[in-house]
Amino acid sequence: MKSCRECNHQVSDQAVACPGCGAPYPAREHWDGYGFEYKSQAAFLGLPLLHISFKYRPNRTPVIAKGVIAVGQFGAGIINISQFGIGVISLSQFTIAGYALAQFGLAYSCIAQFGIYVDRGYGQVMVQLADLLGRF
Repeated sequence: MKSCRECNHQVSDQAVACPGCGAPYPAREHWDGYGFEYKSQAAFLGLPLLHISFKYRPNRTPVIAKGVIAVGQFGAGIINISQFGIGVISLSQFTIAGYALAQFGLAYSCIAQFGIYVDRGYGQVMVQLADLLGRF
């Protein structure tokens, strides 16, 4: 048995929530959210070489993967693999990128189901940005 970090109620070290105050994982000394996060020690230009984040903070805000290589539900990186992302090269469901492979993409060049591109675009419904702006 350990003390809850919030209210000092005695709890099992396996407890998911404190019966006294409801704190999640009360036996852990520190707890900063649900999910998985990995950040490499190696860095380039101040960014971790690899940041993987499928994590939410206790207030349910997502932790955005930010790195040279960013992998997660939300990501921003030079190489980005995410559901919602921004990157130079991006593989995402929804993305803004230099080069994108996406379901919905806004990019210099992209392969997408639905996309807006500057130079080259391949996909089901693709519109060149110049043509789109010319309509207005």
